[in-house]
Amino acid sequence: MTYCISDIHGDYAKYRRMLKKLRFCDCDTLYVLGDVVDRGPEPVKILLDMMKRPNVIPLLGNHEYMAAVCLRFLVKPVTEESIASLSDDALESLCNWQLQGGVSTLEEFRRLSPAKRGEVLEYLQEFILYEEISVNGRRYLLVHAGPADFSPDRPLEDYDLHEMLWTRLDYGKVYYKDRVLVSGHTPVSHIPGNVRPHSIYRANNHIAIDCGCGGGGPLGAICLETGEEFYVE
Repeated sequence: MTYCISDIHGDYAKYRRMLKKLRFCDCDTLYVLGDVVDRGPEPVKILLDMMKRPNVIPLLGNHEYMAAVCLRFLVKPVTEESIASLSDDALESLCNWQLQGGVSTLEEFRRLSPAKRGEVLEYLQEFILYEEISVNGRRYLLVHAGPADFSPDRPLEDYDLHEMLWTRLDYGKVYYKDRVLVSGHTPVSHIPGNVRPHSIYRANNHIAIDCGCGGGGPLGAICLETGEEFYVE
């Protein structure tokens, strides 16, 4: 089976309970649509588990992007000299990331061995920006947030990182007539007109799956073959 989840935000307990609820096995595929890290207490523990599973496909979220940019500075030993050598742009990126919930990721990352830090950073840098798949003859475009400044004739490779990672989709609008756009990033409770504020939202060739795990809500998942929804509170 093919499953999608997103925006786990460091909640390792919910992540593991979701895998158990899905009865996730080697013959399944799980797409994680970004924002595994930050906010919650064990984001790196989730990454380490994902790294061991070749059938878990990670997509880049804005929080992974911020983490990857900043953790490059911390692969080397943190000393007064190394901190003093950081550029103003690097310090600004680090401060912004911490304000956006990066403290838990940074603290857990720093407890790793130097070798394991390098492995985690390399893994983050391998996250893909989007994925196009077909399940039971139906086409899907999997993304974290975008695309912004949308045109149906615009090739996906033309969208830049900001357009794909930080935008808020208009869920009242059909973006593609020939495929379903599956996304995270925007909590379903923020979608205008959504009458199920803590459940997966489906309308207008959209499936929005950020059920608010990063803010104390449930972690949601969907099976693309059956349309079945799964929740872990």
